[in-house]
Amino acid sequence: MSSMRNALPRRNHAERAQPTERSKWGLLEKHKDYALRAADYRAKKARLRTLRSKAANRNPDEFYFGMMSARMSAKEGVRLGDRGNKVLSQETARLLKTQDAGYLRLAGQKVRREVEGLEGGFLFRTKEGRVDVCGEEDEERERGGVGWKKVVFVGSREEQKLRAVGLVESEKGRGQEGDEEEEEEEEREEDREQRKITRAWERRKSKLDAARQRQKQVEAAERELELQRARMAKHPSVGGVNKWGVKWKVRERKR
Repeated sequence: MSSMRNALPRRNHAERAQPTERSKWGLLEKHKDYALRAADYRAKKARLRTLRSKAANRNPDEFYFGMMSARMSAKEGVRLGDRGNKVLSQETARLLKTQDAGYLRLAGQKVRREVEGLEGGFLFRTKEGRVDVCGEEDEERERGGVGWKKVVFVGSREEQKLRAVGLVESEKGRGQEGDEEEEEEEEREEDREQRKITRAWERRKSKLDAARQRQKQVEAAERELELQRARMAKHPSVGGVNKWGVKWKVRERKR
């Protein structure tokens, strides 16, 4: 009878899945998963308890053979352990520093291009506190007392001066013909545009300062790395300071 029952097809009962609203928490944890996780947690907890008791009851004056080969730090008096790192040969270390120098050169080129791009379209402040596209002030603009309503990019200084003169004259004529309300509206619009340009100027200046600082750091690191590689060469071309603090230099050939 039992053989006949086993011969009949049986339905495979699937485990309960995670509800749709809790799908972000992953698969639904079953009791067998919890049992394994709890057993692992209890084993780790017991191991930590044993280690704490051993550390609390340890005698610091007791001798053990590891003291014979242990190295101590002269300044802090701390035991220096072996981390298992292999000591590289001088040629291997110099080759690795060559790769580092290549990376620094690549990073330096990237930062230099960034600085050049920021300096190319940079906005400069004028004495009146306004922002100009170019670094020079126009006498016609100062006499007219009118600022730019928008940023205009030109190809040369002469074109900039001619455009500035035309804008100043048109602004004068418009002010004489218009009434006071239109003038106030124009001034408010001009101030809003100027504030926008000023904020853009400040953001660009902060980016440029940060890029210049990164460029200085990369160049300093590159110089230091080149100096280290020169000292590590088979025939060093520069001097230095040894581990005892004594300065030495390469003996130059007599001429």
